[in-house]
Amino acid sequence: MWWSCGWEAVGVAYQASPSVAGSSLPPLSRPQLAEARRVRAVELFKDGVSNAEIARAVGVCAESVRRWRRMWEQGGASALRRRAATGRPPKLDDTPVEMVRAALEQGSQAHGFEADLWTLERVGTVVTRTTGVVLSRASVWRLLTGRLGWSLQRPERRAVERDESEIARWIAHEWPRIKKGP
Repeated sequence: MWWSCGWEAVGVAYQASPSVAGSSLPPLSRPQLAEARRVRAVELFKDGVSNAEIARAVGVCAESVRRWRRMWEQGGASALRRRAATGRPPKLDDTPVEMVRAALEQGSQAHGFEADLWTLERVGTVVTRTTGVVLSRASVWRLLTGRLGWSLQRPERRAVERDESEIARWIAHEWPRIKKGP
């Protein structure tokens, strides 16, 4: 979905790190960058700068600046600070997640599975054995991709007995004969 009032609409591209190249500062996340723009806007509000000038300075549309100004007038600078995510807290805190990470790094065969391959069901079983917490498939996926940084990897389907030289010989000699017909 395209929002006509986002900072991308004014031609400002998202950059993971606004810091100078070679800086030892860690890159800012997108929410941190958004909060930095609002903090800068508050500084400009205090200086009496107009909404249009603030919008140009921080790279957002004037409507966002008007909304921020209303929030600032009603609740001060703290009203524009980033708030914690709403919703149910995760079932696993950082300590159990690290226990799960250590268990998964041992490999699936170390946990009694036949093949050294992780599936959502297998990871869910290991999570339950390790922490006592039962997670749905969707929660296991979020744990793997969001909190542990894993990604989907599909095993390459190849026969162990595959002989590349024999395949090349067959394609060069046998296939033309078969294709030609009787």
